[in-house]
Amino acid sequence: MSAPKQLGRTYNQNHMPRPYTAGKRRFTIYWTWSYPWEANRDLTELDNRFSTMTEVRRVAWPSFESSEWDKMNFLQGIAGTLELFHRSTLAFQQLVGETVGHPVAVYQRIDQAGYKLPIDERVLADTDTLMVFGLDHLVSEQEAEKGEIDAIRDWLKREGTCLLLAPHHDVGFTADMKQRQMEYKHHGDELVPRQQRFGQYTRSLMKALEVPVLNQFGLRPAVVEGTKEIASLTINRELDKLGLLNGVTTFNFHLHLPHYALTTADTKSIHLLASQPVDLSRPHPFTAAGNPEFNTCLWMPPGGKRGGHILLVDSTNFTTLFGGTESLARFWSNMAKM
Repeated sequence: MSAPKQLGRTYNQNHMPRPYTAGKRRFTIYWTWSYPWEANRDLTELDNRFSTMTEVRRVAWPSFESSEWDKMNFLQGIAGTLELFHRSTLAFQQLVGETVGHPVAVYQRIDQAGYKLPIDERVLADTDTLMVFGLDHLVSEQEAEKGEIDAIRDWLKREGTCLLLAPHHDVGFTADMKQRQMEYKHHGDELVPRQQRFGQYTRSLMKALEVPVLNQFGLRPAVVEGTKEIASLTINRELDKLGLLNGVTTFNFHLHLPHYALTTADTKSIHLLASQPVDLSRPHPFTAAGNPEFNTCLWMPPGGKRGGHILLVDSTNFTTLFGGTESLARFWSNMAKM
């Protein structure tokens, strides 16, 4: 049986608004980066940049050695790596789109063509679940503007909305070179430099919306002994009132996941739904401080003037770039049916 023919891909077009349909959530992905800034980084800089596609090919050899990934067919610089991220969300977009009957809209703060799109009514008017993927490097100085904060705050007054915040890791934030090396050896990813700090945009948004969380470190998950399978999540199912983790046992294995550290002792305003066991065989300051697991999924229920929900889950859990599992697909389905 021949594979179904892929539909033609469109580019450089304005978004077509999605009509409201009762019980059918409209999902929107918002990449917080400036694509040109990230793609134009000086390759002689060791830290705080994405890998080039050439570097990815070298480390992941021979996974990207077919003609699909050569210089005739695919970008070989940092831009190629950014496009890998875009391609890696296609499975999520397909599953959610088929479930809710609406395509998943995808925006970038500043796109390939240099067009800037802050989060405003153009993004929010036909969105029920907004997924803010915080993969902007801190040194790019992306900040949520007052107009964006006001627009999101007003949007969250609408009952049933869901803001998913996904600041990525903060590796090597210290000036201590020995600690940077320890962190690098802990996660073991040759493509991540000794310092790679993400999420200024999401951090500024969290501060403005009084989300008591800070993304820290880049931690390697534990695996089931004798296998390469990621260890099961520790899930507080009694707190999962939305059923987001029904039938879910694991998220995605990724070598350097952020710890979503709570900056408040108020357990009523924010709930830890799941934590991930960390690889204790590889030394790290986080585990040296006595922490066997890191926070990976948190939920802020509606409260005060906010009728919407706020979730914190890392963006790599919505991609297939680092693998994928049936459990992860179940999580996507639960979000779509929320």
